[in-house]
Amino acid sequence: MAGPIKNAMSVDVEDYFQVSAFAPHIRREDWDSLPCRVERNVDAILGLLDEADASATFFTLGWIAERYPQVVRRIVDGGHELASHGYGHQRVSDLTPAEFRDDITHAKRLLEDLGGVAIRGYRAPSFSINQNNWWAVEELENAGYVYSSSIYPVKHDHYGMPDAPRFPHRPNGEAGILELPPTTLPLLGRNLPAAGGGWFRLLPYEVSRWMLRRVNAQDQAPCMFYFHPWELDAGQPRQRGISAKTRFRHYVNLQRMPGRLRQLLNDFEWDRVDRVFLPGQ
Repeated sequence: MAGPIKNAMSVDVEDYFQVSAFAPHIRREDWDSLPCRVERNVDAILGLLDEADASATFFTLGWIAERYPQVVRRIVDGGHELASHGYGHQRVSDLTPAEFRDDITHAKRLLEDLGGVAIRGYRAPSFSINQNNWWAVEELENAGYVYSSSIYPVKHDHYGMPDAPRFPHRPNGEAGILELPPTTLPLLGRNLPAAGGGWFRLLPYEVSRWMLRRVNAQDQAPCMFYFHPWELDAGQPRQRGISAKTRFRHYVNLQRMPGRLRQLLNDFEWDRVDRVFLPGQ
């Protein structure tokens, strides 16, 4: 008899001051002068994964890897998959094809040098690949990436392609890169985000668990979950001058996140993205 479905756990390794919503308020030139908390937060995540005997994929910014190579080594040494989140956390929609090409190739090369492993996966900052920058899919293929998790089939004010497929597909045909969308649940004519991030902090845990279980049971498909290291860090510096909506989205229930994540890791079977969606490859 088959066991429970294994789902894919993923972490977008970036720090609190690098989130896209803060970009109008924090200058990129100031990043190096801000207190970086990503190392301690990744260590906490690695501890939770070890406690649950679970593995994950860490989509890591090249900017972080370059400054904290010990974080990359701990991820790889822990048996987790190292993947790319690009270098500088710039939305694909803000880059030209040439700038995007430089970003993804630089990040891939840097992560491979530091981690000593092949980098096969990529996730765009803020899921910023859509119908307006479809050239990015071919750029990823040409750069040597095997899969991407960059197209979120939801309607959101910052990202999303609501009509995109909900499950793994190849946007450019059978020979192209594999796209692995974050998990959604169709309800009342729209796709509800079930994959993590702010929704996981906002909704009661039981709602998130119900959505993931429903996808496993109804669709007989593995889920793709994601979160960020800063979401476990209730002690991070508070940003001034941001809108009420941005403040709510970023800070809601940070203090509850470690407990919710521990519960999630125990309620489902979790593994690396590559082993869930590309077994044997």
